[in-house]
Amino acid sequence: MAITKLLFASLLICSMIQSSHGATKERLFTDLEKGALEITATPSRTGQGVVLAAGVDKLSITWKVSSTATKEAEFKIIKVKLCYAPVSQVDRPWRKTHNELFKDKSCPHKISSFPYDPTVKTAQSFDYTLERDIPTGTYYVRAYAVDAQDHEVAFGQTTNEAKTADLFSVQAISGRHKSLDIASVCFSVFSVVALLVFFVNEKRKAKIEQSK
Repeated sequence: MAITKLLFASLLICSMIQSSHGATKERLFTDLEKGALEITATPSRTGQGVVLAAGVDKLSITWKVSSTATKEAEFKIIKVKLCYAPVSQVDRPWRKTHNELFKDKSCPHKISSFPYDPTVKTAQSFDYTLERDIPTGTYYVRAYAVDAQDHEVAFGQTTNEAKTADLFSVQAISGRHKSLDIASVCFSVFSVVALLVFFVNEKRKAKIEQSK
């Protein structure tokens, strides 16, 4: 009887959570004001075929609110993110775009976030060093304007609508850096210990030979 009551309570809670989630209004990317933020990102190294190095190269990012923006009064926070370009989404479903913002995984790398000051009308600039754990891929930069409820209301990006222009490539180690670092340290320690053991054994053998 106790197990039956527990199962019933679990099903009831799950049902309530699901209905609550279903009642939440979808936040769609297509509902955002497009081009409300003007943003550019200039890599520290440019040229034909240049590939940026994660953890080394930088982006010089400049942004401002467009004169045509209609929702500026709602802007409270500006969030700047690094996004996968279509070429980096091929055969990688976890990188592909989704119209529902809760499900969109195309812009997982946060660059910066700061309060929006409506009194500052000039362009704002800052430098961003590409993080070491960014996967190898092709990218662009997107900025979201967020309201007081932490809901995206507008955006701007460094590429065109088709995401084919002003892209940049990043070269990094694929996989988990921490795992590689730990394996490297363990291998180094093992090598040192093995050498010490070999040295001690050789010294011991030499003393035994001398005592005979």
